[in-house]
Amino acid sequence: MTLKTRWAAGETTLGAWCMIPGALTAEALATSGFDWVLIDMQHGCIDYDTALSMIRAVDLGKAEPIVRVPWNDPGIIGKVLDAGALGVVIPMIQSAEDARRAVNACLYPPLGSRSFGPVRVGLRDGPKYFTNANARVAVVPMIETAQALAEVDEIAATPGVDALFVGPFDLSIALGLPPGDNDGNPVFDAAIARISAAARRNGIATAVLSNAKVAPIRIAQGFQMVSVATDINVLTAAARADLETVRAASAPGDTHA
Repeated sequence: MTLKTRWAAGETTLGAWCMIPGALTAEALATSGFDWVLIDMQHGCIDYDTALSMIRAVDLGKAEPIVRVPWNDPGIIGKVLDAGALGVVIPMIQSAEDARRAVNACLYPPLGSRSFGPVRVGLRDGPKYFTNANARVAVVPMIETAQALAEVDEIAATPGVDALFVGPFDLSIALGLPPGDNDGNPVFDAAIARISAAARRNGIATAVLSNAKVAPIRIAQGFQMVSVATDINVLTAAARADLETVRAASAPGDTHA
């Protein structure tokens, strides 16, 4: 089942976020049981060649490869899809027209205007790729600005949009709040509710950047595409914890030293 069919069935899908460039990290996450692994070309330190190798690494596991592109540009969107991405998260969408441009870049005619040339993904999926691509590829615009929030109903109603992705950091800044998850702040809570309601009215999913602490809240709010871990955060947190464990065990006066 694809992410799109799972969302349509009411399922919640949990994913991991890659900011670190490198296929090995992507493979480790993809084989850890996540439903999807996102390769972040916007804020992560990842260029196209590295993204290609990371998509191939994700394919070794059971997770679906998703890419957040740097911008709403048909050139890079087409490239990551030809590389094998099965979903595209598009940042800084401001309007329904922006959403239509994203859909056009992601889907083949007659639903869009994507150019045909699936060189790498054709090796993975064979001739059937073209036939099934539009049904498989998830188009996920981000809602993270004041203008996007004001036009969220129109964006959600755009044919071909499969989910609305909440960017909590940029959205918070746009609302005059510090970057982060500002749950409990009425302005932030109202924005989340407004985005979720727009998605429900149009029969599409909601998605969000999250973490293990906040993810249960987002799931309870009805989000169906929820990130649980970010590679660099998991790495640094585990490293600090191990270091503190060893330092504590080796401290002067420790009976085990």
